[in-house]
Amino acid sequence: WSSQDQSRTSERSKIISPALQQAVESSVAELEEATFGRGKWFDIKDDIHDQDPADIAMLRNHLEEDFKKNKVRKSVAECLINAAVFGTGIAEIVLEEEKEFKPATQPVMGGEMTAVGVEIVDRTCIKLRPVMPQNFLIDPVATDIDNALGCAVDEFVSSHSVEILQESGVYREVDIVGATPDFDIEPDQDLTRYDEDKVRLTKYYGLVPRHLLEKAMKDDEAEDEEIIEFEEEDNDSYYVEAVVVVANGGTLLKASLNPYMMQDRPIVAFPWDVVPSRFWGRGVCEKGYNSQKALDTELRARIDALALTIHPMMAMDASRMPRGAKPTIQPGKTILTNGNPAEILQPFNFGQVSQITFAQAQALQTMVQTATGAIDSAGIAGSVNGDATAAGVSMSLGAIIKRHKRTLINFQEAFVIPFVTKAAWRYMQFEPEMYPVADYKFHTSSSLGIIAREYEVT
Repeated sequence: WSSQDQSRTSERSKIISPALQQAVESSVAELEEATFGRGKWFDIKDDIHDQDPADIAMLRNHLEEDFKKNKVRKSVAECLINAAVFGTGIAEIVLEEEKEFKPATQPVMGGEMTAVGVEIVDRTCIKLRPVMPQNFLIDPVATDIDNALGCAVDEFVSSHSVEILQESGVYREVDIVGATPDFDIEPDQDLTRYDEDKVRLTKYYGLVPRHLLEKAMKDDEAEDEEIIEFEEEDNDSYYVEAVVVVANGGTLLKASLNPYMMQDRPIVAFPWDVVPSRFWGRGVCEKGYNSQKALDTELRARIDALALTIHPMMAMDASRMPRGAKPTIQPGKTILTNGNPAEILQPFNFGQVSQITFAQAQALQTMVQTATGAIDSAGIAGSVNGDATAAGVSMSLGAIIKRHKRTLINFQEAFVIPFVTKAAWRYMQFEPEMYPVADYKFHTSSSLGIIAREYEVT
């Protein structure tokens, strides 16, 4: 609840109708079910028949296993919620080196005994990290990640995570002070904020002027080999694809060429609903905002009116009441008056709450569902619930399924397929012994969502 949402100054009720919340959760659940409902949510397509089927099966199994271990499905679900609420789902593909611990046995003393212990294997892991829209910056006129000059993730991180990367040589050894507070990039502006032990980290992926990057890299003596390779490539181009990391807006932690073999940017994003010629999309909350506000106003007005109609009030002649009398009403109380009580006291109320507000609230609830295209078990009155015929249910649900399918196609083509493809490229580059290197084409294995399946059964 926010005081800015009040429709009139005398409004006292703070109720918020769950209509928009239901619309968001219903829409996200439908997309999640459509994508992950059958378990296998992506596949590899062999268009030119020159790849070994065993290699394709091994790559798919390895990817599925690693995605499950790194909780990719959970991250994708968070991106879907972000997209439904804010309009755009954004995620960063993070590359991490981890030590994998496995229980193992080993023969000792010539095979007479077996030692039980732990086997440690160094692994490169690909993780998907959801990014809140307020933490993401992009070229203002760009419509997608690849065509932008560049994009950046700007957020607060724990100081220790930067220090660990400095120790391992990923970031430069420079002194970092605490970050200045900034409400605009906090995950939740309503919660208590903590100013200690955090760093504002800005990671930029995109094109930078070649001479500036060369200068930054020459400042770091450890980059000599990379500089030679850098100077030999495309000397004609003014811009070069790079990764730049800055702490607290002014301390350079890292500046290097894009380290990925396909020269792609490790960001994937999709709009919930496309706004023509814009990167930022339109979410469920934006679609249903006005209907939700009208519904809240209706419900609050009714609750405020109940206070005037239900609770007893008394009108009285103040000049004929004894001095010091308390004008409160309660069962069994004796009220003293100077004269006939029938002339001095009178019960008083403002009539009854109009019954039409029930019908208005129902109509506004339907408006929220119309605006967002979300529907749940409550259904749209008289058309999708039990009052309707089977043919009526089919006709009503047809349009709803089509609206979900638009978002599903956005999600799969702009988010799921690019993520799986980029993850496979990184595994091929950094774990070639486990992932066969070839030009694979990925596609999603989406199925019908819950509502669509019910519609099909009907």
